Amino acid sequence: MNSIEESPLARKLSAFAVLSEDELAVLAQLHQRRKTFAAGCDLVHQGEPRQAAYILASGWACSYKIQPEGSRQIVDFQIPGDFLGLRSVLLRTSDHSIEPVVEIEAAEVMAGDLLSALADTPRLAAAILWAASRDEAMVVEHLVGLGRRDADARMAHFLLELGARLAFVGLGSKEGYACPLTQYHLADALGLTAVHVNRVLRQLRERELVTFQRGYVKFGDIDRLMVLADFDPAYLDQTGPLLK
Repeated sequence: MNSIEESPLARKLSAFAVLSEDELAVLAQLHQRRKTFAAGCDLVHQGEPRQAAYILASGWACSYKIQPEGSRQIVDFQIPGDFLGLRSVLLRTSDHSIEPVVEIEAAEVMAGDLLSALADTPRLAAAILWAASRDEAMVVEHLVGLGRRDADARMAHFLLELGARLAFVGLGSKEGYACPLTQYHLADALGLTAVHVNRVLRQLRERELVTFQRGYVKFGDIDRLMVLADFDPAYLDQTGPLLK
């Protein structure tokens, strides 16, 4: 049971509920069908019917939509402990595609198994609902960023949010975190060009707020960066369990 307790998903759900041994056992069952997926090869395609979701165990992925003229909007990035395609299972059709950013390991969860687990363990179901609500809150913040924040604040907020998410599952700290994203990923997520992304990162580095080089984000002055981004982490709801 120790291994599942230490898994990224269990660590994340523990922010909402202290999971019992029975609930952890159900969570372990959901992790059994593990598969490896190569970087750049979609595991969920926009518009296809879905009979399975995935739990990301290692690596990073991105959710995106392709516009009619061919441009890509990245909706969000997934890190270990996140569900992939959960909404697609519940709505029966995927409204977006999911692509591994690097090689990932993910547990395939068939729709019937997921629904049975949620029916049998209502506290676990509530915790997963909490996780889905938290994801929705992040999408709202991203919409605000695209619509109302200037490029510097948008980038700062995005890097701070990623840092908070990664720290929560043991993959980052207030000092920084490993990050496999390219400037093209950032451009497609933040509504900027790759050239603009490069300029913004250089400006943040020159102000000694944050650096993003050689696959690592390093915070220089996290307090000033939070002020620039107007970053309030309350929407991430990581302060402790409501169900005990």
